[in-house]
Amino acid sequence: MKTPAKDSSVHKKMEEFSEVIERIRIKYNPPRELFTIAVPIAVALLVVLTAFLMGYTLHTTEKQQASTISDKEKALQAYLAQMNAENGNTTGGAVPATTSTPAAPTMGLDEIMVFALIIAILPYSIDITLQKRAVRKKEELYTEFLFKLSELMRGGLDPVKAVKELSKTDLGILTPNIRIASTSMTFGKSFEESMKAMAKSLHSELITRYTLLVVQASYSGGAVADLILKASEDMRSIISIEREKEGNLHQYVMIFYFAQAIIIFIVYILSTSLLPFVQQLGVSNMFGKTDIGEIDFARGFFHMIILNSIFGGLIIGKISEGEARYGLKHVVVLVAVGYIACTLFILPPPAAQAGPQVNITVISGDQQESIAALPLKDPIVFKLTDATGNPMNSTSVAFSIVPGGTVNPVSDTSDQNGLVQTKVVLGTDPGTYIVTATANGASAKATVIAKSGE
Repeated sequence: MKTPAKDSSVHKKMEEFSEVIERIRIKYNPPRELFTIAVPIAVALLVVLTAFLMGYTLHTTEKQQASTISDKEKALQAYLAQMNAENGNTTGGAVPATTSTPAAPTMGLDEIMVFALIIAILPYSIDITLQKRAVRKKEELYTEFLFKLSELMRGGLDPVKAVKELSKTDLGILTPNIRIASTSMTFGKSFEESMKAMAKSLHSELITRYTLLVVQASYSGGAVADLILKASEDMRSIISIEREKEGNLHQYVMIFYFAQAIIIFIVYILSTSLLPFVQQLGVSNMFGKTDIGEIDFARGFFHMIILNSIFGGLIIGKISEGEARYGLKHVVVLVAVGYIACTLFILPPPAAQAGPQVNITVISGDQQESIAALPLKDPIVFKLTDATGNPMNSTSVAFSIVPGGTVNPVSDTSDQNGLVQTKVVLGTDPGTYIVTATANGASAKATVIAKSGE
């Protein structure tokens, strides 16, 4: 429980901090863009630079590392098969563990850049959106100000006295600006200077335009109150038309969002259904044969979705609100949704934290022969040891067989001697089958042979 003394100390420090900020604002008058553009961009660049120095790299659409490791693994398997053939190892025995397949990729620098992009544009997008809403509110209240000004002038007051009377009323967020204009008139400034200064402080082209009209009407003589009332009605009509136009364009914004969702869905279908089959093929070109499996389509689709989100958001802003910068809020939403969708459905999951180092060897059951579609006589036994050669117990091991057949169980845990085994039923086609045991990223393979029953 906080004591009153501690609460007082915290409150005092907060007041001191507020005073420091206020002194800086008064003394240096930093522009608003410093905090909404410059600082966020600097933070975003710092995030990217830090990630780069920590070793994050930009992921490309080539699977060079995976291809290299796969070639080495194939060469090692061929060498082991040759050694077994030369030594007559057809009945089993200890076989060294093979190297593991590459781990799932970690987060790349391109993904860090997505976070940096959101950090850079989010504050500015929020700020300009809030500013536009505030300006729209000021414009609506300004129509009410002009209406009341015309009513007071109908009652016999001149424009200066009418503004002073309105400064005593409550006109929402316009009240401070009207009071400043009234005070400047009291100290000798003309109606024209005071009204123009007030319009400038409201940062609205529409208000500035109608303020000039009111000033000109005040010098024209005649039915000035009627002219100001007409200006109020015209301004209200323009605001209503602008609001109706934005409402009509809202459907196009939804179309852009729907199109982005369709793109993500199509990419998901391609990544999960079509490309796994296409990547098994090769494409010949004038330079030789290129393996499609070496292309990281998921990473390329990720880049495409993010770029489409950026340009799509800017186009939405240009179409719906007249300026591309108002589309930055849509950029943030589309990029965030696109990144989440890619992470969940398209990109491979990041590498899991590696467990203890495991060495796996085949103890028995290797090089068995049996009739196709029938089980092997003996189970295949693997042994798990740590880096020092000691048995590893209670370690989860997964089994698989290619190009067909079944293993039972498909996963198990090693016993106190580090041993684990699985029973194999061969596939229906004669030939060589590979049984693989995998644990903590390491794997070992046993070779079995299916003979024709004829």
